[in-house]
Amino acid sequence: MRKTALLIPALVVIIGVALSSMFIVDEREKALVLQFGQIVRVKEDPGLGFKIPLIQEVVKYDDRILSRDLDPIEVTPADDRRLVVDAFARFRIADVEQFRRAVGAGGLPAASQRLDSILRAGTREVLGSVSSNDILSTDRAALMLRIRNGAITEARALGLQVLDVRLKRTDLPEANLNATYERMKAEREREAADEIARGREAAQRIQAQADRTVIELVSEAEREAQVIQGEADALRNEIFATAFGADPEFFEFYRSMTAYQRALQGGNTMMVMSPESEFFNYLRSAQGAQSLRATANGAAGAAVQSLPAIEDETALR
Repeated sequence: MRKTALLIPALVVIIGVALSSMFIVDEREKALVLQFGQIVRVKEDPGLGFKIPLIQEVVKYDDRILSRDLDPIEVTPADDRRLVVDAFARFRIADVEQFRRAVGAGGLPAASQRLDSILRAGTREVLGSVSSNDILSTDRAALMLRIRNGAITEARALGLQVLDVRLKRTDLPEANLNATYERMKAEREREAADEIARGREAAQRIQAQADRTVIELVSEAEREAQVIQGEADALRNEIFATAFGADPEFFEFYRSMTAYQRALQGGNTMMVMSPESEFFNYLRSAQGAQSLRATANGAAGAAVQSLPAIEDETALR
């Protein structure tokens, strides 16, 4: 009975010591065995591990790919156009021994703060060497690669491996938004004014061309009209000359009759002339009137006889 009472506590102590000397490493972790703060052994493979109880301790670190979001930072590109950049990084603990020596007992929070400083400095350095247009264009992929490559060397001293750096958002500072919008508005208005000016210039050019065409057409039409009018006048004069040559007396009678018709129309017109004027040759006496009638009849007959010849000659011309 007494031996049984001593055996049970001994078994408990042995089991407790055995359990405290064992530890399990998950496939997502890496472990360091420390003795009085010094690294004794590294356990990277998943499975069961052993340590000296009470003397040694085990510190485990995450072996997965981790993400770190940076606080928005303000950068000044080469064109002095300030931008607010929001970035994040993907990294993992590559060397747990170096990681422990670099950050000590601070662990991942201390390493994350130091990694933030490295990434902020690299982001300001790379983005400060290019223009804002390069940052906002498709070339930003090359810029992110430069930031990552610059951070890899410094992060290696912390036992970290930087896998990727990405720029999530690139905006203007709140204070510069209104000024930027006004500048964009002014640029659009200037472009609109240029388009309107070019449109007006084209309209004036088309209008001037149309006016010129109108003037040319009207001038050509007037020239042709004057040519036709001149040809008609020449033909009329030729017809009169032919008629006069056929019977000069009838032609003189016809001209006198036309003059009488125009002069003796009704109205308040008054003419003061001498009775002996040649204007009254066909109205001066009865003999003159008879002569007038005879001359008219004879001239009419002669004109009728000569009319076909005149018409034939005119047709030939």
